[in-house]
Amino acid sequence: MKVKPLKIGNVTIGGGTPAFILGPCVIESEKFVWRMATKIAELCAAEKIEFIFKASYDKANRTSVRSFRGIGVREGCEILSAIGHDLKIPVTTDVHSPVEAEIAGGKIDMLQIPAFLCRQTDLMRAAAETGRAINVKKGQFLAPWDMRNIAEKLITFGNVKFCFTERGTTFGYNNLVADMRSLYWLRDAGYRVFFDATHSVQRPSGAGDSTSGDGILAPALARAALATGCDGIFMEVHEHPGRALSDGPNQIPLKDLPKHLRMLKAIHAVVSGKAD
Repeated sequence: MKVKPLKIGNVTIGGGTPAFILGPCVIESEKFVWRMATKIAELCAAEKIEFIFKASYDKANRTSVRSFRGIGVREGCEILSAIGHDLKIPVTTDVHSPVEAEIAGGKIDMLQIPAFLCRQTDLMRAAAETGRAINVKKGQFLAPWDMRNIAEKLITFGNVKFCFTERGTTFGYNNLVADMRSLYWLRDAGYRVFFDATHSVQRPSGAGDSTSGDGILAPALARAALATGCDGIFMEVHEHPGRALSDGPNQIPLKDLPKHLRMLKAIHAVVSGKAD
């Protein structure tokens, strides 16, 4: 089924070029997130790539009670809104409750529904009623065809500006597997689809009181996803992954981002028949 493009700021999801969602896992500080947004924007401009900037104001789903959470919804959304306005880029962040969805809906271009919350009907309704675009992470526990029920909820609640993100499926204990068939089936059903390269290589609770992962594999999976056929790539990026306060083992080093973007852009051009 043909996918209808969705425009979010200067980014088109489902258009002739791949869309990207890029940014650090969490807002570690205001200074940090501004620095990351500015550097990523500069790198993407040099590669002629449009992107949606992502950072979480709260990591509600942490392995340990001692793990860093974030700076909170109101302050986080204010910072992200200012970044979007000043850098002229769309921004996204995850919301965890109807109240948070309402707050973020006044500031954020695209609301992200976390994988573990993708079946929460009240959250879906609140996000839909903001009128903002919505990106739903597919739960690790769901089959691709289960997403039609989520699509039906959003449409029933009056919002057709949504896309889905594949982020791996639970495979035994402390492991995920990325099934590229999911991208084909979701897109064939007419949905706009991102592939989350960095969360797909997580090993949930793999380090005991924190999540580990195989970040070195994220670019390889991103290449496979675009070759299979999807509308864009979601990748978390950090200037020093080893010092990240959340999901460090899975994030892409900022210095490596340009070479990955060039490769992914070239693969999409070949798959879409737009290569020189």
